[in-house]
Amino acid sequence: MKDNFEKSLDLVLKSEGGFVNHPSDPGGMTNLGVTKHVWEEWVGHPVDEKVMRNLTAEYVAPMYKKKYWDSCGCDNLAKGLDYVVFDFAVNAGPGRSVKILQQTIGCVPDGMLGPRDISALANSDARDILEKFCAARVDFYKTLKTFPVFGKGWLARTERVRAEALNMVS
Repeated sequence: MKDNFEKSLDLVLKSEGGFVNHPSDPGGMTNLGVTKHVWEEWVGHPVDEKVMRNLTAEYVAPMYKKKYWDSCGCDNLAKGLDYVVFDFAVNAGPGRSVKILQQTIGCVPDGMLGPRDISALANSDARDILEKFCAARVDFYKTLKTFPVFGKGWLARTERVRAEALNMVS
């Protein structure tokens, strides 16, 4: 939903937290949920740890909007569903998030939200789709080799996101 980006971004940034560089995290150096690789791609040049540590919500918001919110078509989604799709896109990639949404609504999972998907969503119950999406998200996490290290946090985050999104739908 067009008016839900800022609220969703605030929630994502709270979940993502500040600077980390966990040795088991394949994303490596990360701040506000933005990996060094993603930030370098966004700004078009290499960055160092100092730059990564100094990222702010204001710096990263345009990147989050374009790379995750817009690429998942979140403006076309019901309030709450937009947030869960966005949050998972940040955590696991926009293509994967859209594919899981498409699978949830019975559409071809090609990773691109199109007119058929939007039509199927319009004829669906947002709460039901949201619940199924979060269950599929949990199933995905359990397949990852880093689940033993990060799984507890991922599952807790999914539950927080689910609860907040259901409040948005109401």
